[in-house]
Amino acid sequence: MHLSHTAKTHVRNTLILALSLSVSLLYAFELSDKLLDFIENKYGQPAKSRLMLWQRLATTPTQLSTQDKLDQVNTFFNRANFKSDLEHWGEEDYWATPVELLATNAGDCEDYSIAKYFTLKTMGVPVEKLRITYVKAIRLNQAHMVLAYYETPSSEPLILDNLISSIKPASKRTDLVPVYSFNGDGLWLSKQRGQGKRIGEAGKLSRWVDLNSRLLKGLQ
Repeated sequence: MHLSHTAKTHVRNTLILALSLSVSLLYAFELSDKLLDFIENKYGQPAKSRLMLWQRLATTPTQLSTQDKLDQVNTFFNRANFKSDLEHWGEEDYWATPVELLATNAGDCEDYSIAKYFTLKTMGVPVEKLRITYVKAIRLNQAHMVLAYYETPSSEPLILDNLISSIKPASKRTDLVPVYSFNGDGLWLSKQRGQGKRIGEAGKLSRWVDLNSRLLKGLQ
């Protein structure tokens, strides 16, 4: 069943309200009973269960290896169904929060990458090692987004992608051509090996600013 534009707007506004009941992931990870009950009443028990599993994952003991964190987070979010923004939200390009992705159990490449980024950050992976990266997916002949992990600034990144289940080095992803990347610290032109040339602040990306604003609603 396809939702009308008005219905999709209502769904999105409902999720924004839900975010206002929670504590921002940027500072602490705690999904309140009020939030969980709200999600259950609106989207059902499976939605609540997904959020509870996410909370358990994000609070995994810090002694877990970085590779295990990458693997677990990549697998967890790749279970969500792919759905285009136009079909899902009634917009050409909407960046969903992790709560929105899990509550509706659907999203597109940006949503997977953003959810993986914030979850790994919460699990203690340094933000300077994580880059949300725009690429061109050659086989699809379209823009795509992945999450890249850099062990060191000059390392070849590992690519977390919703198109395949395994995490591979960038050199093994010849189907992807990097364009630019960003995180909470900045904006870079990308390349296969190393972090590329810094070209400014992530605040230049209006959708990134909007996304973080919605995440911060929990502190207002």
